[in-house]
Amino acid sequence: MTTPLWIKNPLGIFTANDLDAGGGLVVSDSGTIIELVPSGGQPSVPCTVFDASAHVVLPGLINTHHHFYQTLTRAWGPVANAPLFPWLQNLYPVWARLTPRSLELAVQVALAELLLSGCTTAADHHYLFPDGMEDAIDVEVAAVRAMGMRATLTRGSMTLGEDDGGLPPRTTVQSPEAILADSERLIRQYHETGDGAVVQIALAPCSPFSVTKEIMAESAAMAERFDVRLHTHLAETIDEEDFCRSMFGLRTVDYLESVGWLGSRTWLGHGIHFNDDEIARLGAAGTAVAHCPTSNMRLASGTARVLELEAAGVPVGLGVDGSASNDASNMILEARQALYLQRLRYGASVPVERALGWATRGSAAVLGRSDIGQLAPGLQADLALFKPDELRFSGSHDPVAALLLCGADRADRVMVGGSWRVVDGAIPGLDVAGLIAEHSAAARKLVAG
Repeated sequence: MTTPLWIKNPLGIFTANDLDAGGGLVVSDSGTIIELVPSGGQPSVPCTVFDASAHVVLPGLINTHHHFYQTLTRAWGPVANAPLFPWLQNLYPVWARLTPRSLELAVQVALAELLLSGCTTAADHHYLFPDGMEDAIDVEVAAVRAMGMRATLTRGSMTLGEDDGGLPPRTTVQSPEAILADSERLIRQYHETGDGAVVQIALAPCSPFSVTKEIMAESAAMAERFDVRLHTHLAETIDEEDFCRSMFGLRTVDYLESVGWLGSRTWLGHGIHFNDDEIARLGAAGTAVAHCPTSNMRLASGTARVLELEAAGVPVGLGVDGSASNDASNMILEARQALYLQRLRYGASVPVERALGWATRGSAAVLGRSDIGQLAPGLQADLALFKPDELRFSGSHDPVAALLLCGADRADRVMVGGSWRVVDGAIPGLDVAGLIAEHSAAARKLVAG
C-alpha cells in the first residue's frame, strides 16, 4: 500500500466550501481526499510530502459546455465578425467535412488545452454525424481516457434540416431512429455511474432550430429510462427566441416544458434570454445553466443573469463553449471572464471566490456530480495547482484573487484521481509540437474542402 501524499502548506487554497485547508490536504493511494489539514496543522497519518508553498491549490476546474471539434475552425475569417445564426450557416458546410482522424486531433487539442488550464472534467456537446462519422463519440471516449481526464460526452443530434425550416444543411442531419439507436448503444457501452466515474454519457439534441420536438421528447424519455442527463442549447440569442415563437408558437422555456425537459436532469448551454417568470420556473425545476461568457461576448449574444438564476435555485457552472466562438479552451481564463462580465452587470462586489465557485462546485452540480468540484474528505483528488511566479503576478498580495485578477492562464500541476496529469506545466508523454503540426494541417484541409 502506498503512503498517502500530503499537498503541504500551499501558498493559497480555495476549497469551494467553508472548510479550513490552510495546511493543505492528504490524498490516498486510491485517489480520494482523506483529510484537510488546517492552518498550522499536521496530517493524522504518516505521509510523503509535496511542498506546495509556491502553489495556489484549487479543486480541478470543470467545463460544462464545449464543442471539441471546433478547435479546427478557430478565428476563421469569414465568421470572425458574425453573430450566431450567420456564424452557424457559414460553418455548417465546413464542419460537414469532418473525418474521424480530424475529430480525434481536434479532441486531443481541446483536452490538452483544458488540462493545461487546470480543468480535470469536461462536458462536450457533439452533434455532427455526417457520413463516416457514426463513431464520433467512440473517438472522444478513447481520447479522454488517453488524456487521463473525466468527461461527460453528450450524444448530440440534428434532425431539422434547411429544407424543413431548420438551420443545418441536410448532410448533417440524421433520422430519429439512427439517433436513438446510437444513443442507447453509447449509454450501454460507456456510461459510468457512482463516485469517480471517468466517462459519462448524456443525450443532447442540439438546439430548437436544428431538431424536431419529437426527438426532444424521445430523448427525454430515453434519459429517464437509463437515468442519464439531458443537454441542449437554449435562450442563447433573440433570434432563437423568435425562431421558437415562429416554429412552435412558444417561448423557449415553454418549449422546454412542452417536450418534457423542464426538470433537474437537464442543463442548458448559455441560458441568456430568460424573463423573471422563466428564471423562477427553471429554479423551481432545478434545471441548470452552463454560463459561457467568452462565447457570449464574441458572438454578441447577450449576458446571462447569473446572480438571479442562482438566487432562484438554478445551478450555474461555466463552459468555454466551442473553440470556434471562444476561440480557446481555457477554464481559468473563463472564470476570469465570468467574473468581469457579471461585475459589469451586477457591480464590483461580485467576489472572486464566487467566480471560482462557478468553475468548480457550481459546474459539478450542473453535471449532476457530488464527488468532484470541491476539496473535502471523501471526494475525488482532482486538483489544479497554479504557480503565481510570472511577471504578471509580481506585486500581487492575495494569491487566490491573483489567479483571476492577474490573469493566470496555465496550471503548473494538475492531478486527476490522485494521479499527476500535468507536471511542471506540461503533459507527460504528449508531443505538443507534433500534435500542433498535424492538427493545423487537418484544420487547413477542412476549411479548404
